[in-house]
Amino acid sequence: MTATPAHPPTIVLVGHGMVGQRFLEALAERGLTGTHRVVVLCEEPRPAYDRVQLTSYFSGRTPEDLSMTDLAFIEEHGIELRVGDPAKTVDRAARTVTARSGLVVGYDVLVLATGSYPFVPPVPGKDAEGCFAYRTIEDLLAIEEYAKSATTGAVVGGGLLGLEAAGALKGLGLTSHIVEFAPRLMPVQVDDGGGAALLRTIEGMGLSVHTGVGTQEILTGADGAVTGMRLSDGSELATDLVVFSAGVRPRDQLARDCGLTVGERGGISVDERCRTVTDERVFAIGECALAADGRVYGLVAPGYEQAETAAATIAAQEASFTGADLSTKLKLLGVDVASFGDAHGTAEDCLDVVYSDSRAGLYKKLVVGRDGTLLGGILVGDAEAYGTLRAFTGSVPPVSPESLVLPAGAGAPAQLGPSALPDDAVICSCHNVTKGSIRGAVTEHACTTVPEVKKCTKAGTGCGSCVKVLGQLVTAELEASGVEVDKGLCGCFAQTREELYEIVLALRVTSFRELLDGHGREGARGGDGCEVCKPAVGSIIASLAPAIGASGYVLEGEQAALQDTNDHFLANLQKNGSYSVVPRIPGGEIAPEKLIVIGEIARDFGLYTKITGGQRIDMFGARVEQLPVIWARLVDAGFESGHAYGKSLRTVKSCVGQAWCRYGVQDSVRMAIDLELRYRGLRSPHKLKSAVSGCARECAEAQSKDFGVIATSNGWNLYVGGNGGATPRHADLLAQDLSDAELVRLIDRFLMFYIRTADKLERTSTWLERLPGGLDHVRDVVVHDSLGICDELESLMRAHVSHYRDEWAETVNDPEKLARFVSFVNAPDTPDPVVGFVPERDQMKPDLPLLSIGVRRPSEEALLEGSTRR
Repeated sequence: MTATPAHPPTIVLVGHGMVGQRFLEALAERGLTGTHRVVVLCEEPRPAYDRVQLTSYFSGRTPEDLSMTDLAFIEEHGIELRVGDPAKTVDRAARTVTARSGLVVGYDVLVLATGSYPFVPPVPGKDAEGCFAYRTIEDLLAIEEYAKSATTGAVVGGGLLGLEAAGALKGLGLTSHIVEFAPRLMPVQVDDGGGAALLRTIEGMGLSVHTGVGTQEILTGADGAVTGMRLSDGSELATDLVVFSAGVRPRDQLARDCGLTVGERGGISVDERCRTVTDERVFAIGECALAADGRVYGLVAPGYEQAETAAATIAAQEASFTGADLSTKLKLLGVDVASFGDAHGTAEDCLDVVYSDSRAGLYKKLVVGRDGTLLGGILVGDAEAYGTLRAFTGSVPPVSPESLVLPAGAGAPAQLGPSALPDDAVICSCHNVTKGSIRGAVTEHACTTVPEVKKCTKAGTGCGSCVKVLGQLVTAELEASGVEVDKGLCGCFAQTREELYEIVLALRVTSFRELLDGHGREGARGGDGCEVCKPAVGSIIASLAPAIGASGYVLEGEQAALQDTNDHFLANLQKNGSYSVVPRIPGGEIAPEKLIVIGEIARDFGLYTKITGGQRIDMFGARVEQLPVIWARLVDAGFESGHAYGKSLRTVKSCVGQAWCRYGVQDSVRMAIDLELRYRGLRSPHKLKSAVSGCARECAEAQSKDFGVIATSNGWNLYVGGNGGATPRHADLLAQDLSDAELVRLIDRFLMFYIRTADKLERTSTWLERLPGGLDHVRDVVVHDSLGICDELESLMRAHVSHYRDEWAETVNDPEKLARFVSFVNAPDTPDPVVGFVPERDQMKPDLPLLSIGVRRPSEEALLEGSTRR
């Protein structure tokens, strides 16, 4: 297959799912996109997207967020991608493929990646209005639309996708049922014990589960729409929406039609190189392929391996696919479920080691051989050890199996670090990356961070379940290489911010000096600290002030010297040396009288006014000596500081909610006001933003906030870790259908846990991604109280709420505090002449030429001679 400039050989890829996209990347990595014409025929109306994370659409991710296709990559490599134009026929004699559009493409190599289709049981009524599959983004869009007029949904199938579908229906406000023919949920992944633990947990979430029964008929009304289901035990289930998630079948019809050999139960028969056994010019990869070991693989990781094998074979490289690891780690309805190796103990003479706690919903089983070899296992409710256990599969762990499943406090569980794993242990099963490869990325390719190792090896870029172990390995390898991994806050403190927080809280440290002299690095004690640790410690003391007995006023005594520039004057410093004035407007709601006050102040002081995206009115252009006068008028009118200058809560946006909007289902304005007044002034590692939307239309953009709230017909959904800014991130769903009290309690816990564990200047979005275990760990701590600290977190928040005092109200009533608001210490009545303005659009703007030149007139020089600038 040597390329010629005039007629390069052509590779036609039929299907553009996750495996198809990985095949294209593998071609590019081997230089084949530069020597071959590559044509892709894609059936769906959009290019490849992350089908593994499909259900996250209902948690706020958009179809664009799910996309796995970088169009710049497609363009760079000259790939001809045709979406919505599937292959209809293959003529193997003429070596052509005809698309639905009528396009005929000749090929030198044909790769079939047609995937699978959902199996719908052949029961009467299966095609009725209200019946859906759960396979594509289009399926989800259709379910979401139909659910608007439904009240009850039933899912046929209790496997992975079935449970995700049931959770999605519940999230859409429907009463949800799961019907599974097998005697337990997830029959492929877990055994009876694991299924029982999973059942108890899921039923505790309000879902109804029917196991050991099949669907005999879909019942319909006179209009042909679904009204219920008749089950195999004779019972009937009332429902007006049915989702079929009863497994998948290989999409091999195209292969059958062109005479390729298929398996008895489906799947295109291929050899170890992923070439079809019928035609060496045709390959099959992914869920449509019947591998050489006689198995059709339904997981993405084996599909990726097949894609690599096919690309290598086309490039005349040695490669083969003879089977794959079927280990899986899932998060279903918030419940950890994992299985690996010989999970069901089919090996001869094997033994089970089981720990079960039905009250806590925990089930752990390890399958071991007589010689102690770890053969497999099942984890339900707690899969923290999955990464390490899976890597040990096939070997004898250095500790007893019992110690690997017992919880803390019940037999001194072994803590197996990365050093205990052999180099050939597979850490990332999605991309078949071993521990040795990760070590090599650090030692041979000079990678020093997890993102760098991800880019170098692809580890952690699939399902993400290995990221925690990946981080441990990178740190361990750096340390083993003699690279000192200094986790300290700065040159003054060897502790992290989280550790300093714990020291301040436990020892009730109320001053920076006390902390530095008692716990700083040896060479820093007795010094003044640095620009990193001073504001970080100042924030810690301010956030804990009520609990440790410190002053909560940030300009009190030593605290004033610790603050950032903006906090020095309780206002944001602007480009020309002036300051902004930002009063709090809780929830964006404001009375006409207060609007008039803002307008009068802006007019009287010549301030520029701007309505912001945070639903506030900012006033710009105040000189430092004007700030107390302006704020005295605002405080008299009932305004408070909006804390636009501090690392604290900024705003809680809202839509108008059910009071005015015909789509609103809850009072979003009231909730936004309540939340903003509760968390105002809360000092944190970085600024905090929030929003409350009164319905799923999401007009307040809650999913782009540090904590966002969206109303449902049953209460409130809480999202966390969102961010707008330069690196946007959709917030993740933490909990759903919460009452007012439950919502506030979880936000209390979330915020205090963030303040407790985040690094300096770390937004919640970055913190959530950095934190070992990510969202799952946060949910375990905040919702399930896995660390037993929720009472303390709530107590700290109550202390903040009860001790809150408005900083500007305290300032304008204290002459000593007002003394700092001058431009020049020894000329307090003299304004800074460099701060100038020019008119524009009926307002004023900074006189930037004056600022850039910075030249004072001779009369000004005489006036300011001997003055000291503040």
